[in-house]
Amino acid sequence: MIASVMPTYSRAPLTFVKGEGSWLIEADGRRFLDLGAGIAVNVLGHAHPALTKALTDQASVLWHTSNLYNIPQQQALADTLVDLTFADTIFFTNSGTESCELAVKMARKYWYEKGHPEKIDIITFSGSFHGRSSAGIAATGSEKMTKGFGPLLSGFTQLEFGDHDAIATSITDKTCAIMIEPIQGEGGIRPLPDACLKGLRDLCDNHGLLLILDEVQCGVGRTGKLFSHEWAGIDPDIMMIAKGIGGGFPLGAVLATENAAGGMTAGTHGSTYGGNPLGCAVGSAVIAIVGDPVFLNDVNQKAALLRQNLEGLVSSHQDIFETVRGAGLMIGIKCKATNLEVVNAAYDHGLITVPAADNTIRLLPPLNISDEEIGHAVNRLDKAAAQLTNNT
Repeated sequence: MIASVMPTYSRAPLTFVKGEGSWLIEADGRRFLDLGAGIAVNVLGHAHPALTKALTDQASVLWHTSNLYNIPQQQALADTLVDLTFADTIFFTNSGTESCELAVKMARKYWYEKGHPEKIDIITFSGSFHGRSSAGIAATGSEKMTKGFGPLLSGFTQLEFGDHDAIATSITDKTCAIMIEPIQGEGGIRPLPDACLKGLRDLCDNHGLLLILDEVQCGVGRTGKLFSHEWAGIDPDIMMIAKGIGGGFPLGAVLATENAAGGMTAGTHGSTYGGNPLGCAVGSAVIAIVGDPVFLNDVNQKAALLRQNLEGLVSSHQDIFETVRGAGLMIGIKCKATNLEVVNAAYDHGLITVPAADNTIRLLPPLNISDEEIGHAVNRLDKAAAQLTNNT
């Protein structure tokens, strides 16, 4: 008999009932240090007072009106994001998946309006993750994501991650854009070197293509800049964001230049809930904190401390761990033991990590995690590794 909640998730046997900063509290009272942050969502931890106030203040006066009307909170957040980023215009969504759908539509509509309806192909890369919608799984192209869900949306060309030579040779008269994550999240925390991101920008410029960045997981302060591409000193034409922008409230957005968004006129796209007063009130509270250069500098200092400690941990447990990679507070540890064994052993010691591809575990703590909590986290991961060693 099927469960009342559709069984599409393989859940850990944990039930959290309360969150406090970087900690989650289980129904039985156990406290877990949260280095998953709801998969890079809770950028300011759990029950942050500024976010709680923004949500409750807005909830007490107006929840939802729809995009049939002007929404002051949406306008305020859009203005802030335009001021802080490359973007000239913003469309608000509820999730990263919805942001991907719009990014694909926008790129194709751009060329349609330019008189080139044949330019629909988007180049993507192995190991990517762009959500679970029809466009998202077609963009990813892996059998794990697409099996049983055909026919797939056409117009995507998947290349091997890191195969630079293949990119230029794969561009045809039908290519409209290149879409990539500056750091692959689900793919195992695989960063794209700054030089490669600069190369992609140059390639797009030389061929007249649009560059679409998926910063759903690596954006909103996660790497120590407000957005990851800033480290490379380049700008995309279109960028997908979500997760951290709402700090736990479902919120996403597509940021774009005026040129890239030129085809998106009234009626070409819409959302009932996207950018509603509640979501945008919380989003503005998040950006007010995370967008502060002082806060971002603190993220970089915490990231350096965590990275240094993890390098030592890996050296001490070479039978369990292989290497540390990532940027800022988006860290992956490639494992020699099975990554799920590491995740489960960490649960035993009150630590939450997140599995990913390439036999990797992800460490995605709240950006305001304390130095003391970083020490606790590494100590608990050390105990988990020792437990696995002793069990072999």
